[in-house]
Amino acid sequence: MDTTTTPWRPPRFWLLLQVLARGVVGLVARLRVTGDVPDGLRNGPLILAANHVNPFDPIVLTAACRVRRIAPRIMATGGVFRAPVVGAAMRASGHIRVDRRSPTVGLALEHATAAVAQGSVVLVYPEGRMGLDPGMWPERGKTGTARLAFASGATVVPVAQWGAHEILPYAAPRGMISALGRALLRRPVVRVHFGPPVDLGGIDPAGPGAAIRATDAIIDAITAALAPLRPDEPDRPRHVDPTRPTETRRQHRRRPASG
Repeated sequence: MDTTTTPWRPPRFWLLLQVLARGVVGLVARLRVTGDVPDGLRNGPLILAANHVNPFDPIVLTAACRVRRIAPRIMATGGVFRAPVVGAAMRASGHIRVDRRSPTVGLALEHATAAVAQGSVVLVYPEGRMGLDPGMWPERGKTGTARLAFASGATVVPVAQWGAHEILPYAAPRGMISALGRALLRRPVVRVHFGPPVDLGGIDPAGPGAAIRATDAIIDAITAALAPLRPDEPDRPRHVDPTRPTETRRQHRRRPASG
């Protein structure tokens, strides 16, 4: 079937959830959205590549996309789809299931490629998990986002976010009620920035190591977009979440800021 003849349109249910997410984020935080995507790509085909710092950041990204009039299809772990209520909402919204560590994991790339071919905006977390870098910088990425870009030919826009870790603990739902109570009182600033498209033009998809080099370029772009969001926290975050583990085996070497 030629999927390009049947453009995907976001379900009304998903658009409603975006409005609700904007309201929820407004209750517990002050959302600041900067940057944008080119007008011609706002409705797809497009790949948004975001850092993943906290269980609350998918809601933050949903709200930020609402502000920028984008309705992405989110690639999310299969565990979310198996949850009784959330899973039904994810399916009804047209999001894409990723069954990690299973024989069918490759189907996610096929489904995402088909989604982009239908004109969708697809939101991907290139790190493949919530990052555990001690400084909360993007980790070394998985190659799935690069392979999606090569397979679809779609533009990749980096999206950086910062501040969701001040709303919910890493171990949520443990500690969630007290954390939300503090957030309601403090309303910390949560920032999301849409950066300029990633330049993958110099990478031959058929060349050796192409997916790794493209992945590094995508993570570099997310890191560059994140740096201005945390100018006074260059090494470690001020807010320390005692429930969040850290590890260094997947650290991504950050390039020094230019200029």
